[in-house]
Amino acid sequence: MSRVTPVLLYSLTGAVVLSSLSSCKEKKSEEVKKTMNVVYIMCDDHSYQTISAYDQRYMQTPNIDRIASEGVRFTNSFVANSLSGPSRACMLTGKHSHANGFTDNTTTFDGNQQTFPKLLQANGYQTAMIGKWHLVSEPTGFDYWDILIGQGDYYNPKFIKNGERVQREGYATNIVTDLAINWMDSIRDKSKPFCLFIHHKAPHRTWMPDLCDLDLYDDVIYPMPENFYDKYEGRIPASKQEMSIIKDMDLVYDLKMADKENEIHTTTGLEEAGRNMYNALNPEQKAAWDKHYDPIIARFKKDKLTGKALAEWKYQQYMHDYMRVIHSVDRNVGRVLKYLEENGLMGNTMIVYTSDQGFYMGEHGWFDKRLMYEECLRMPFVIRYPKEIKPGTDNKDITLNIDFAPLFLDYAGMDKPSQMQGESFRSNLRNETPANWRQAMYYRYWMNADNDHNVTANYGIRTDRYKLIFYYGESLGMTGTKNESRTPEWELYDLKEDPMEMKNLYHDPSKKALIKELKTKLLELKQQYDDEDSKYPTMAEIARKYYW
Repeated sequence: MSRVTPVLLYSLTGAVVLSSLSSCKEKKSEEVKKTMNVVYIMCDDHSYQTISAYDQRYMQTPNIDRIASEGVRFTNSFVANSLSGPSRACMLTGKHSHANGFTDNTTTFDGNQQTFPKLLQANGYQTAMIGKWHLVSEPTGFDYWDILIGQGDYYNPKFIKNGERVQREGYATNIVTDLAINWMDSIRDKSKPFCLFIHHKAPHRTWMPDLCDLDLYDDVIYPMPENFYDKYEGRIPASKQEMSIIKDMDLVYDLKMADKENEIHTTTGLEEAGRNMYNALNPEQKAAWDKHYDPIIARFKKDKLTGKALAEWKYQQYMHDYMRVIHSVDRNVGRVLKYLEENGLMGNTMIVYTSDQGFYMGEHGWFDKRLMYEECLRMPFVIRYPKEIKPGTDNKDITLNIDFAPLFLDYAGMDKPSQMQGESFRSNLRNETPANWRQAMYYRYWMNADNDHNVTANYGIRTDRYKLIFYYGESLGMTGTKNESRTPEWELYDLKEDPMEMKNLYHDPSKKALIKELKTKLLELKQQYDDEDSKYPTMAEIARKYYW
């Protein structure tokens, strides 16, 4: 991938005060540790494809890109479990989902376990969590927290501020940024280093733009992915999903066709929720909303689109709203950078921008995530820290979001706890990748036949070139699923020859040796991370029958 404009970073600021050391070398190292803050900016469902530092096809994100151009862009950063809550739990704990106990969005995060904010807090950091939390339990390890309730709303969202519920008028991305800047400027103890989470709801479904951005990109026609009309030959699990733009994207809920005449109706079960979203707007918001969407609704009714024309209209409508939401995110990232710059904090603050996972922008005909294909597995991840990271760096090392916690602890001068499964990649950021750095990553999505998207439970391995996925097809008693068993399936992809993952090579006789090698490595990783399914008797039978 060619290097384009810079990437956006999620920021987390933290610095530790340590006792002075004797040697000049030690004192210099001490000074670096004392001055580092962390600002960790994370969005929900932000695809790397829609950051111009990664991909120039859709839009420009100059403020996010600035972080990348002044720091490092990771091109092989992956999520351990592509689902919002589990991804956040992995990031906080440095452990895979089975180890931290938060495997899906229907469970409750155990806030008593060790997290890196707790460790930073115990070592002199001020810590703050602002925005989307999405872990059900209240945040722990933070001196200050002001979080969106549940998924959060784009407009007039409800928050819980240190235990107190409050509703704020306005647009969520702007509000979260306001709160974050206010905390840095007026609430924190400026004598201490800090670690700040700025976590946006955007661009999570239903991609509601800020009022000032409603007409943005009206004249743009977005390119269709080559595999938009994927038929899923040789990929049975992919054919079972319910996250198709054509079939499953709701006209009212997702695409804002809540007509006042109540003539547009849908069958996904989401129409009422879509109309309620509109009704929750205040009069000023409704007026701006109507000015933009009423003409679109009128044209839609007049055109009576069907078939391919309807599918491609839905794609364009989805893409326009998604890009508008990202534009607002980028603008607010710029506000954070401006504050840090104007207050002399750019030099001593590590700024990170990332997402909780990737997202499908019409690839395979999909929106959402969950399946282990590249668009949801890969996360945008950029870091700026001029004291140690050379500007304009690209890094291709395989990293996971379980590595984030060890990294921040490393920069804070702390050893990671033994239970953390991730590894610090501080050396990688200096282009000094350890010789024993991982050559393959482990992924697991737990929710078999989930009620909302019907994705088959799967785990797998990805190397720099190959991806092997095992769809084991068992719900294992998890809530939020249809509790059905599916015939296990394997998929193998050569990412060099087939980057769009259209040809399943698992049944190719010439790949037998490769498959055996990858399966062996997959078992090694499951053993390494203690995810061997020993407590699930059905999995032993599945392994006996379908693994080799």
